[in-house]
Amino acid sequence: MIPPSDLLEPLKTRYAEPQRHYHTWAHIEALLRHFGRLKPHLNRPEAVLWALYWHDAIYDPMAKDNEDESADLLQAEAGTHLAPDDLALADKIIRATAKHVVPEGLSPEDESDLCFFLDMDLSILAARPDVFDQYERDVRAEYAAVPDMAFRAGRSMILQGFLKRDRLYFTDTCRAEWEEAARANLARSVAALEASL
Repeated sequence: MIPPSDLLEPLKTRYAEPQRHYHTWAHIEALLRHFGRLKPHLNRPEAVLWALYWHDAIYDPMAKDNEDESADLLQAEAGTHLAPDDLALADKIIRATAKHVVPEGLSPEDESDLCFFLDMDLSILAARPDVFDQYERDVRAEYAAVPDMAFRAGRSMILQGFLKRDRLYFTDTCRAEWEEAARANLARSVAALEASL
């Protein structure tokens, strides 16, 4: 079930906040396209869909609790619309985006759904080079308050952290489609950042 318009319209307003350049409604629309294509792989698509809409609902680039705040907002706004089990899974999915790691204690089915969501959320890493480069510029714009040298060092560390993972994408489906392109984009971006340090 798609969230009703009385919930979606305020969400769209949130995603239009001025501090956002990448984490906008366009990001949600991009994920919805992946969701539509990958839905046959999902065990509980409704939980994944609601997590998709709310996962960046709260976004302050300088805050460290955006994911928890977004999950709390979902709990407050979707509580009467989702079955308790679906709401609990959507909550876990949103909180897992903080570090893009899979929490322990999930059933195999829920873990699979969460992994597909995390993979969709990182699909931008495998975009065409020009699209990926715009993503990097948009992220920089969101962190406009951070001085250049500090941003470059921090961003390089984050991207290198992804490159050091054995696999960027948890599911075999997304790994086969996106891993190679994502690693090429990340390596290119890290090289550019380090050259400017």
